[in-house]
Amino acid sequence: MYEIARRHLGKVVAGAAMAVTGTAVAVAISLPGSAGANGVAGPAGTAGAVGSAGTSAGTGAAGATGQGDAGAQAAGAAEAGTGNQAAGSAPPPATVAPAAAEGEKGLGSDPLTDDELTRAEQLALTPPAAAAQENVEGGRGPQHLGTLLADPVPGDGTRRAEVRFYDYAKDELVTRTVNLGTGKVERSAAQRGVQPSAHPEELREALELILASPLGKGVKEDYKDATGKQLTSTEQLWFNGDVYRTYREANVPAQLADCGEHRCVRLVTKVLNGAWINTRNLIVDLSARTVTRVG
Repeated sequence: MYEIARRHLGKVVAGAAMAVTGTAVAVAISLPGSAGANGVAGPAGTAGAVGSAGTSAGTGAAGATGQGDAGAQAAGAAEAGTGNQAAGSAPPPATVAPAAAEGEKGLGSDPLTDDELTRAEQLALTPPAAAAQENVEGGRGPQHLGTLLADPVPGDGTRRAEVRFYDYAKDELVTRTVNLGTGKVERSAAQRGVQPSAHPEELREALELILASPLGKGVKEDYKDATGKQLTSTEQLWFNGDVYRTYREANVPAQLADCGEHRCVRLVTKVLNGAWINTRNLIVDLSARTVTRVG
């Protein structure tokens, strides 16, 4: 009976030792490689919980060696991951590829090149008629409004440009079609009472007329209130606008009755990077060079 009890007790002790060893291994696997047995951080690969538990169970050498290899592998993976993350968080600066060089001539329905725009305008200004025309400032030559690629002629691959001018001497819109291949003006037409959108040069002249007129006093006062400075130049304002069209207005002052036949514009203005200044109630007749308040 004593012998049976002794053998049973030995089996219990051996089983307990194996259980302790298995628990220690499981704990060591779940811990980070940098954690030591006593909770103090240590270098990766150091014998931690497994080493201590393994020693107490009689397998300390195997436990320490296994944990050291696993720790070293974990540390290597962590360093690789950290390197990848650093590379991902700091990508090289982006670069913008330069635009392709523009040729002297476009093809097909390509937009007109800078060279073609310049050449078309020069060809359309045929003397001596151009010398008798006036621009928005009253100078010699018509006011250029814009140049577009003309509709193609069926069966003809030659590129043509449609150039539009405004002659302030006669209040006429002049349109000329230029053959960019032959350099000849193929068509020319003049129209009265047709007012396309205003050119930036016309809008600037309109603002000059406003500032030079008695009605510009309020604009200058608003500018000084907003900035504390005197308004002396159009360069101090941002501005935009378009043609004043009488058929859109409920009440048109008698002074603006000729707008439509005359070239009239309305502006919106603001301080550069600042407050708006109300100029919508000031209509400029560029043909008569007058400023009228509406509303």
